[in-house]
Amino acid sequence: MHIADVTMFHAPSSGGVRTYLQAKHRVMSRYPDFRASLLVPGAERDSLGDLHTLPAPRLPLGQGYRFPVRRAPWHQTLVDLKPDLIEAGDPYVTAWAALSAGQQLGVPVVGFYHSDLPRLMGDRFGKQVCKRLERYVVDLYSRFDSVLAPSQALANQLIEWGVVNVRVQPLGVDLERFHPSAHDPLLRSSLGIAPDKRLLIFVGRYSREKNIDVLLATMRQLGDDYHLLLIGPGMPRQVPDNVTVINRCCNAHEVARALSSSDAFLHAGTRETFGLVAQEAMACGIPVIAANTGALAENVPLGGGILCEPLDPSAMADACRALFRRDIAASGHYARRHVERNFNWDKVIRDLMDHYQVLHQPETLTHHAKIG
Repeated sequence: MHIADVTMFHAPSSGGVRTYLQAKHRVMSRYPDFRASLLVPGAERDSLGDLHTLPAPRLPLGQGYRFPVRRAPWHQTLVDLKPDLIEAGDPYVTAWAALSAGQQLGVPVVGFYHSDLPRLMGDRFGKQVCKRLERYVVDLYSRFDSVLAPSQALANQLIEWGVVNVRVQPLGVDLERFHPSAHDPLLRSSLGIAPDKRLLIFVGRYSREKNIDVLLATMRQLGDDYHLLLIGPGMPRQVPDNVTVINRCCNAHEVARALSSSDAFLHAGTRETFGLVAQEAMACGIPVIAANTGALAENVPLGGGILCEPLDPSAMADACRALFRRDIAASGHYARRHVERNFNWDKVIRDLMDHYQVLHQPETLTHHAKIG
């Protein structure tokens, strides 16, 4: 079976979507009956093996993302690839191209709802924008033969809006790369962090929904006994004295080293659709302190961390203190076991491949609406 993935969510600094696609293609390469192609935006039209790019303009301040404008070249390239199934990984031009190409080829099309578009835009532009985008999402995703959501919370939201054929499809973790053995005893000294500090860490891009301001306010309340390592592009430069910033996109090896060398992961995000970096932190053997909402509430287990009131620095500071009153090493061991049981990429992708095979049966093909 030939799977074609298409998405604009693929850039040098992109996170969960790119990680998911890389893991999917890596796992599928071990199965001779499966082939995976990837079509993403680039500076120019190009093909290298099963990776294909089409030119698209860069988004201003978009951290390397490019936005396809015209549907036709994406539609035609997908048709030329002749896949047995297409998966669209964003709700924009490439999604409509995937639907029209699937209709022309007579193959199933899957929509992966990675990002909560109405809520993210609604936070910035108000309730009216949120409601209009909800209608857009329902119109678009009701046309797919199957809709994937990375968490039960997001799946429930889609169903509540009126989208059908929704399936929870969690992401996974590279359990070999993100492992307690990545611990580096020299990390703290290399960053000028005293060895007796309780070291918290957050890794991610700087964006409104990550609520970095809540993390900084939490550190002001925690004081000198605690230290936060803040890693990611666009992070603020003016921070409390007990915060160290690495203001760039780090590779997976660097991230694993930093996570496994810290004591706990701190996450104030309220719009996480899966929270992959929190799972990576737990795979590295450290517990998580997170806002009790969305996918983080769903995926941080009791015993593997503490959930607290969202957007409340005092509550987050209290949760940090409570965590360090426990056996934090035992919490980290439990967190690692939880990820091993539930978020192994091999298991995650094999389950997805089974779903693809069911969709590929002729009786399951629906294509709900004609694409003009």
